[in-house]
Amino acid sequence: MAARMQRDFFHGLRNRPPVSLWPPPRRVEVPDAADPLVLPPGVPVALHVTAAGAAQKECLEELEFALAGLRSALVSTGQRLVPARAGNDSGAGVACRVTVDSPGAERGRRVDVPTDESYRLRIGPDGIAIQAATPTGVFRASSTLKQWLASRGRPAAAGFAVPAVEIEDRPDFPIRGAMLDVSRNRVPRMDYLERLIDRLADWKINHLQLYVEHTYAYADHEDVWRDASPFTAAEIRKLDACCRERFIELTPNQNSFGHFHRWLIHDRYRPLAEVPEGFRHPFSIDPEPFSLCATDPRVLELLSGLYDELLPHFGSRRFNVGLDETFDLGRGRSADACEERGEPAVYLDFLRRVHDLVTERDRQMLFWGDIILEHPELIDRVPEDAVALCWGYDASHPFEDQCARLAASDREFWVCPGTSSWHSFGGRLQNAVGNLALTATAGSEAGAKGFLITDWGDHGHLQPPAIAELPLSIGAGFAWSVDAAREAASSPERNEQAWLDHAVRLVYDGDETLARTVIDLGAIDLDCGGPVVNGTTLFYLLRFIDDDLTHRRFRRLTMATLQRTYARLTAIRDRLNQVESDPSHAALDWTCRVMTWCCQLGAARLAAGRGLLAGQLPPKVRATLAANLRHIAGDLPAVWLATSREGGLRESRDLLLRAAAVLDGS
Repeated sequence: MAARMQRDFFHGLRNRPPVSLWPPPRRVEVPDAADPLVLPPGVPVALHVTAAGAAQKECLEELEFALAGLRSALVSTGQRLVPARAGNDSGAGVACRVTVDSPGAERGRRVDVPTDESYRLRIGPDGIAIQAATPTGVFRASSTLKQWLASRGRPAAAGFAVPAVEIEDRPDFPIRGAMLDVSRNRVPRMDYLERLIDRLADWKINHLQLYVEHTYAYADHEDVWRDASPFTAAEIRKLDACCRERFIELTPNQNSFGHFHRWLIHDRYRPLAEVPEGFRHPFSIDPEPFSLCATDPRVLELLSGLYDELLPHFGSRRFNVGLDETFDLGRGRSADACEERGEPAVYLDFLRRVHDLVTERDRQMLFWGDIILEHPELIDRVPEDAVALCWGYDASHPFEDQCARLAASDREFWVCPGTSSWHSFGGRLQNAVGNLALTATAGSEAGAKGFLITDWGDHGHLQPPAIAELPLSIGAGFAWSVDAAREAASSPERNEQAWLDHAVRLVYDGDETLARTVIDLGAIDLDCGGPVVNGTTLFYLLRFIDDDLTHRRFRRLTMATLQRTYARLTAIRDRLNQVESDPSHAALDWTCRVMTWCCQLGAARLAAGRGLLAGQLPPKVRATLAANLRHIAGDLPAVWLATSREGGLRESRDLLLRAAAVLDGS
């Protein structure tokens, strides 16, 4: 049933292929009577390349990257791609003809825009033909070819048979990106990131950011990153090269105003804080300094040094400086200036000074647009070349209104939805699909140039990376094909199971158990106290263990929903235990365990009364819950270290141990 629903979804898209291809191409024709392409075993495919125009050295290198992608696509069927020579493309041989119309035609701008990614792909009995405007288009065609071979190719008596097809394609959003939060404790291992970059390329993503607060190893700032397992300069250069070979722009990201608490908690930097003595903000349990002081010139000196050290390791000419959620602006050292000139004016002045730092280094500034959207009078006063990132993470976020305001300024802006994985353990898949689809449609209609999918890790990043991979792939498809987003947005009642076939084939390498588990966990929030804003009830039971249950985030929580959820989690764990375990399965099993524990906590608290605090539960109940949670916390390292570095692990585990301490009074 789930697979049929997924097929129906794709067949509903006008002139689109069935589920085989993602993102859905713009035009696909499968000739009814055409013979298939047959790839004989052991016979290499002869490559013919025609590149029009005067190709620069850099463009020739890009063409080699594109052809490497083509070789990879054919290797999946056991074929070798070899340069054509006299006589090797006739008889039993198969030809692959690649035509690049204008390599290097779009060079020379200070901030490079993505090149033309359009392509035509034809597969027929006489071979494979790719025509593209640039090497980037050849690479995108290779990704489509790889999917077509994997989903439609079949063993045949004469070799490997592939149905004939003609595809024409181009993306809707020029910039289609992903942003990974690597600062909320979970810093990915290099091998995991490299595998993910391969996946992103398969989904036709062309932009990547790693959100940094304190997880880059700045040379003179070891106090900040010592225990964080940060990225080094050498690692960034390696990732930059890895991305470039896959036609992905790795863009630096260093938050530079709010969200600076990882620095300001240290005595050396505390004098630069807006509120040095501490401020209660949403990202910490205890008060601490949060934002830089906008009126202190020493702040710009610090940022200048950080930028000089960070930016040279990236090939990108863009730079995301953050500047969002300045909760404490005007609450401390800048109070007089804000009283005199107004908070919006003080914010804008600081933004302009940061912009000067960025442009002096020949970069284009990206910044989160929440503050200027709160103060629309600022929009027209922002530097004209700065790019506002319009973000929102709910399926009903007012993107239409916000995009219209930004579009009226005639400035470049991007739209930024999310994976809906944070403030959860197993994600919120329906909200993610709704949020991604809404953002794509609203952004496209308003003329947004970029679509950046954010994956945050607020409060410990306890969700395993696999949870975010499915919505990342869905969002990538919506950014390439807004028609696919419109179709999804028109069917909000569609069951999450409709994405099962997609998840199995295109995200989780054929692992149906893993795919089913991610989808099932992503649906639990709707049946267990949800939906709630920006998170799940089960996660909030742990995060807000100090509070009673009278808050609105718990208003839909009932004993019946907890019991149903407990039973569903038990069934999911039973299914996981029926197959041979691997690191991803182990991580999801741990996720089921902590969610089950939250069900037990919720049931105990409801039984005691919504107004009672967790520390007031019966002693035996508290002791049992605390002991079980300590055991779960003790098993976190084994699943964490499979994909992530050790830095941050202790802090995330401490979130669990703190809840245990609340229960047993230790």
